Amino acid sequence: MGCSTGSARNTVAETAEEANLGFATRCIHHRAHFADPAHSVVEPLYLSTAFDHAGSKIEGGHISNGYDYARCQTPTREVLEDTVCSLEGGDSCVAFSSGMAAIACLFELFAPGDRIVTSWDLYGGTIRLFDAVSRKNGYTIDAVDTSDLDATRAALAGGAACLFVETPTNPTMAVSDIAALAAEAHKAGALLAVDNTFLTPYFQNPLKLGADVVVHSGTKYLNGHNDVLAGFLVSARPDLSEKLRYLSMTTGATLSSFDAWMVTRGLKTLPLRMERHQSNALALAGWLRTAPHVAYVNYPGLADHPGHDLCLRQGSGFGGMITFGTDTPEAARHVLASVKVAVFAESLGGTETLITYPAVQTHADLSEEERQAKGIDACMLRISVGLEDPDDLIADFAQALEGC
Repeated sequence: MGCSTGSARNTVAETAEEANLGFATRCIHHRAHFADPAHSVVEPLYLSTAFDHAGSKIEGGHISNGYDYARCQTPTREVLEDTVCSLEGGDSCVAFSSGMAAIACLFELFAPGDRIVTSWDLYGGTIRLFDAVSRKNGYTIDAVDTSDLDATRAALAGGAACLFVETPTNPTMAVSDIAALAAEAHKAGALLAVDNTFLTPYFQNPLKLGADVVVHSGTKYLNGHNDVLAGFLVSARPDLSEKLRYLSMTTGATLSSFDAWMVTRGLKTLPLRMERHQSNALALAGWLRTAPHVAYVNYPGLADHPGHDLCLRQGSGFGGMITFGTDTPEAARHVLASVKVAVFAESLGGTETLITYPAVQTHADLSEEERQAKGIDACMLRISVGLEDPDDLIADFAQALEGC
């Protein structure tokens, strides 16, 4: 657990009894919860950055047990990591100070000259990392439409170190076949890393479909309240776990105990929240298709979405993210200025409905040519559907669109 050991496992392996617990129970109760000597019902918050080694043994130049330094591990962060690891069905989980910190650490696995194949449509911050940092570090980054298996197979044909995938993608909501991509990636000698932020382990488990690493911006649905930055890497294998934990303690962008405690609290309602996010999104997406000044609606929960059936084959739901386009840029800007329940703000996955303008927010660092190629134009709006009364959301968008 301490810096001196570089342990890849968070705690001991799960018992058979724990392995049979349902998803909602795992969100609330996990093995590390019972490590508190005071037996508190709510997980305690440990703020100490250093830990007393009295009674510990020094063996082979290492402290044999106990915590060492908060950058490496704390009891509070361990509870959270164990819980997320269990929900994703992984070998180990490492928590970071943001989703981007998690992705940056993941890419420290690679070396100059390595080739990375990525989804063509990604969160703008991830693209910025690849363009401003990864390429500088000597990686070759090639983007492909990973919802097109033949195109992805062709892109991997020359070999790669990693295939990095979002599904559904941000913001166009394209869906990729994780199991098929895992087979192609492994055939090419590549790791498959899947950003599971949009669907969460409640609706989708990429590791069970063959992925090697799952990425989360824990800022979003896992925390769920728009008040904490966090990120996660969940690995499928002990060798990857060992490397990622070593890199996390070395680069240092691990999650603070207070923020870990907050995310642990948020996780306890994850199943309830995801069901409500989805039911609200289904209602709003269906209504938007009939609304004035709406040119298209991209939501995998709609039966005619190209990824609808695949979402159900490889998971159990569609989440709470909708992308839609207005008929003119002026209409898009009018909606942003007119919503009263929804909030014009960046981010997603919280209790409040947020509406985002990708062209000038999440994907502002892309060139105009790149945005146009991806369909991220001045008419596109992205909605993170919150937990409000669905009738209030529909009424809010109705009044905003009617005034265009």
